[in-house]
Amino acid sequence: MKIKNLVALTILIALFSIITGCSSASNQNSSADWAYSFVVWNGNIYKVGDEYAEAVDKEIGEVTKYLDMEGTYSGNFSNKYAKGTKYFSIKDIGTDEAIAVKEQDGTYRKAINQGKYGERK
Repeated sequence: MKIKNLVALTILIALFSIITGCSSASNQNSSADWAYSFVVWNGNIYKVGDEYAEAVDKEIGEVTKYLDMEGTYSGNFSNKYAKGTKYFSIKDIGTDEAIAVKEQDGTYRKAINQGKYGERK
């Protein structure tokens, strides 16, 4: 009788482990898996790189949504920056080319325009 209970308990633990393992794996796949960090402003997607903007000009907008899940969204959003992070134009560079994103430490990260958000290249 004790052996049957031990076998049943072992099977139950194995099944539970398999079920929770599958659940964890599917949750990992649902998190953001974008190819790069970005911000979206004025309908365009800007790739955030390692370069900093030296001279910013005017504030032009801000992040309205932080997103950590891939999908299709609208507005000014980012997969890197928190809601409220400010966007700026860069002196002598048009916003059709690049914008600056204010980092928490007060520096400005340059973000390069990749085209209209949602369009395939």
